[in-house]
Amino acid sequence: MIQREIEPTLRSLFEQYPVVTVTGPRQSGKTTLCRMTFPDLAYFNLEQPNVREFAIEDPLGFLKECAGGAIIDEIQRAPTLVSYIQTKVDHEKETGSFVLTGSQQFRVVESISQSLAGRTALLRLLPFSIREAQQQRELSTMEEMIHTGFYPRIYDHDLDPTTALGDYFETYVERDLRQISEIRNLSAFQKFVRLCAGRAGQLLNLQSLGNDAGVSHTTAKQWISVLEASYIVFLLQPFHTNTSKRLIKSPKLYFYDVGLAAFLLGIESQRQITTHPLKGFLFENLIVVEALKHRFNQGRRSNLTFYRDSSGTEVDLLCSLAEKLVAVEIKAGETVSASYFRNLRMLRKYLPERVAGEILVHGAESTSTRNNIRVTGPVGFAPALEQIERKILA
Repeated sequence: MIQREIEPTLRSLFEQYPVVTVTGPRQSGKTTLCRMTFPDLAYFNLEQPNVREFAIEDPLGFLKECAGGAIIDEIQRAPTLVSYIQTKVDHEKETGSFVLTGSQQFRVVESISQSLAGRTALLRLLPFSIREAQQQRELSTMEEMIHTGFYPRIYDHDLDPTTALGDYFETYVERDLRQISEIRNLSAFQKFVRLCAGRAGQLLNLQSLGNDAGVSHTTAKQWISVLEASYIVFLLQPFHTNTSKRLIKSPKLYFYDVGLAAFLLGIESQRQITTHPLKGFLFENLIVVEALKHRFNQGRRSNLTFYRDSSGTEVDLLCSLAEKLVAVEIKAGETVSASYFRNLRMLRKYLPERVAGEILVHGAESTSTRNNIRVTGPVGFAPALEQIERKILA
């Protein structure tokens, strides 16, 4: 079984808080992680109708079954239970009582913020990182990474990515979507999600997206929120500074799993990716979400932005740490060109006191240093980022 990078953080927080809540996409491995980390805790899955009915109809009786600690899966299915958990942990004043999981970001966080503020640590578990996936299968090319994606089930059961991701998306639309939102026109929504995949790694223009999908700007905005709530997409906000540079204000759109984005684009083989017009954007999505996983696995919130100004200077990713920045440029080409370094040099010129490290990630697995800029492929990206972070915090 694959060792998850977030596990030491989960163990540590369980010793510090009465409750730890783990959210993340469906099938990201939350249940497996929690049950493997705490095998002696009782386990209850609120997706099961009889368990959910017990928790909702008789919460005090249900919590008696949790004596000695418990893992409660899909807590958003019984939101009223959270208030009873609050009363119990306030009375007992012990750490390590409950591990809660949930797949619907906004609903879980809202419920917890109302009832368990200060009593729970909040972790976000995304699908496998590249290093985690490499424990199960050697991913030798970026095309394989993009086509396969990183949902654990594909690796655990050696599934065909196209079939597995198709099933995932169908299940999401048919089950999760109905729990989150009253979207009546499912076919229009599916078209909308596919159009979003075509805009992965690009600035979000809700007006244009709505026009292409045949829905209003307001509906497009609501549907993006639904996709965020269910851990399908996230928005990367632009970097802001007090310099005189005019910076872009629109966020960029990314998928939590690049494999799902590729599937929604109709990609069914690695060969298709090689010449696909959106290959560069998909590779950028792969690396940006890898940085997000790195952050979440430490129990931290996102510290990621991107830089783009009106003069055309753009750096794909900025990782903020201790008032310093790690600048990351992402290029799908396998041959490193001198032009790849231009925007990194420009950013250092604009923000000389802030930029503490730079990484160029490209499509081939080679590691080197050019003019103090780390050059690496996707597998080496997270280790390079960690090395710079340690230097900043030293």
